[in-house]
Amino acid sequence: MTDFEFTTPIEIRFSDLDAYGHVNNALFFTYLETARVKLFQKNCGAFLDSKLMFLVVRAECDYRLPIELNDPLQITVSTDQVRHSSFDFSYQMHNGGGKVFAEAKTVMVCYDPKIRKPVAIPPEIKAVFLQQ
Repeated sequence: MTDFEFTTPIEIRFSDLDAYGHVNNALFFTYLETARVKLFQKNCGAFLDSKLMFLVVRAECDYRLPIELNDPLQITVSTDQVRHSSFDFSYQMHNGGGKVFAEAKTVMVCYDPKIRKPVAIPPEIKAVFLQQ
């Protein structure tokens, strides 16, 4: 476990709701993606300008409570494990006051599309996730 943590608000749109009046469970992964993009924009600008990519190679979500239109939604992202070319993000989708809607995890791989293979995570990015 590392000390890296990032929290961001997520806007819930009316179109995100399903026939039951709560956010459709498929949208949870879109919200996770939104949080990741915000995290990378804030903390990893140089990486975004490089030719490398972070690919999601595994995603899982444990749904705890339905999210409704007027629920305040925040996602907290933390790094669980950083390896040579991959790392794990853990997510908590919550209202900022103790109510947890879901917990999720993604495994991310640093990928070079030019050679079509995983590559080492750049040291400056690894340092962000390890809080060095």
